[in-house]
Amino acid sequence: MVRWLRFLLLVGAATVLGLLYLLLDGFRTETNRALGILGRGDIAGLKDYIVSFGVWAPIASCLLMVLQALVAPVPSFIITFANGLAFGVFWGWMLSLFGHVLAAAVCFGISRALGRGPVEVLVGNTGLESADRWFARWGVYAVFAGRLVPGVAFDVISYAAGLTRMRFRNFMAATALGIFPQTLLYTYLGRQAPQYVGLFFVTSGTVILAVVTVAFLRYRRERRKPARNLR
Repeated sequence: MVRWLRFLLLVGAATVLGLLYLLLDGFRTETNRALGILGRGDIAGLKDYIVSFGVWAPIASCLLMVLQALVAPVPSFIITFANGLAFGVFWGWMLSLFGHVLAAAVCFGISRALGRGPVEVLVGNTGLESADRWFARWGVYAVFAGRLVPGVAFDVISYAAGLTRMRFRNFMAATALGIFPQTLLYTYLGRQAPQYVGLFFVTSGTVILAVVTVAFLRYRRERRKPARNLR
């Protein structure tokens, strides 16, 4: 019953957002503009975009973090960099921490409401299989460790955790503690040295490529084991 209620709430929210996007020109234009800035990784442009909302700027930043987690194929740290530029180190850090936790909660909730099939379409089977093995071995500590390591896919961890029996509060606590130092570093660099964002793009890409490569090699090795056992 609870799962069906989650599913219906998710479908209702998706339907409302879809109708807003299709029927309201202003909403569609604003969404496309935000996605364009995120996709370009334009830190200065992103900072100006967030600040343009005035007193609503913190809410805009958090919504961008959720939007990035759901549909924008870019690392979340670009929003953290922009928050450092827009709000300073301390408040940018606090806002980025809250935004990351909110985005993680949304991904976790979507995964728990939809189940594995639709989530595989969203994030891919290879990433989920690697996360499955990680969670099977380490449980909630896998969330904490994954948040600490720059470049590890933030959203994949959230989706994968939602498919386990992990309690929501434990997931949230591990996420907040793990992302705590990383958001501080990115916010500080965003304020003091935004030119380093390119370096973090390269680092994140390298880490993701390494993780995917290891997962693929392990998958091939596992596929070959039955054949060897039959000989």
